[in-house]
Amino acid sequence: MATTKIARKYMAHFLDTAFNTSTDSVASASWWRMGEDLEEYNVELNPDVEVKKNILGLQSITHNGYEVSAESDPYYAREGDAIFTKLQNIVDNLVTDDGLKTLSMEVHLWDGSESAGYAAYVQECYVVPTSYGGDTSGYQIPFTVYYTGEKVAGTYSTSTGVFTATTTSTES
Repeated sequence: MATTKIARKYMAHFLDTAFNTSTDSVASASWWRMGEDLEEYNVELNPDVEVKKNILGLQSITHNGYEVSAESDPYYAREGDAIFTKLQNIVDNLVTDDGLKTLSMEVHLWDGSESAGYAAYVQECYVVPTSYGGDTSGYQIPFTVYYTGEKVAGTYSTSTGVFTATTTSTES
């Protein structure tokens, strides 16, 4: 059976620039696609795994879940870019806690179609700038996305920009 390698551009990552704080408010999300300046974006699962060996020499593994996060570095600030407005407010006012909370969405652009929508998952997250400034290439506000809560499965229409929930998957 022949397989086709999926190009990276077909795994799309979005943030809600309206900074809705719950998956219940996904209908009012204003999605911004990440990646314009990124050569790489990896969602790190950071599994919490404990490995022990007992006196019989047998190994046991306890998996306690994930602490999922991803780095968006660099992020070059652009006037008129909705995420820039939010990030600049965060660094200007040193915003903390739920002021950093919004929604993230992953869209599998290889799984579905324009007419039926693409497989997608929405999850609450915190967007935390790690620094600001940069060099002569431009003003930068790199940030880390910390994923939290349950993933909500659904479909995303690229023509309307709307996510439609279908089910809830397990908490991470």
